[in-house]
Amino acid sequence: MENRGKERVKTYVKKQVVNGEVIIAACDENVLGLHLVDENIKANFYVDPYFYKGELLDPEEAVKILATATIGNIVGEQIVQAALEMGLIHPEAVLRIKGIPIALFTRI
Repeated sequence: MENRGKERVKTYVKKQVVNGEVIIAACDENVLGLHLVDENIKANFYVDPYFYKGELLDPEEAVKILATATIGNIVGEQIVQAALEMGLIHPEAVLRIKGIPIALFTRI
């Protein structure tokens, strides 16, 4: 993953297995706990520490774990960029709320 001169942050990764589904929630450490609201698109999103706060890893390690998911939920510039570069998500699948990228994916 290319750094592009931006401040390097780590990524929280939390894995859960429910009914055979591997659910991975991942967010950059600098967005954990943010409440993102955008009235223009009627979006209200909370980066809930209960859901996202797991192991704190470098984005390169986090995206390797994310690649094992059947369901993924990711928030933040670095983890979303890493997922894009790895081909886990399509650029058009990224929603931005208050400038923060969010993406969800599922594999069948």
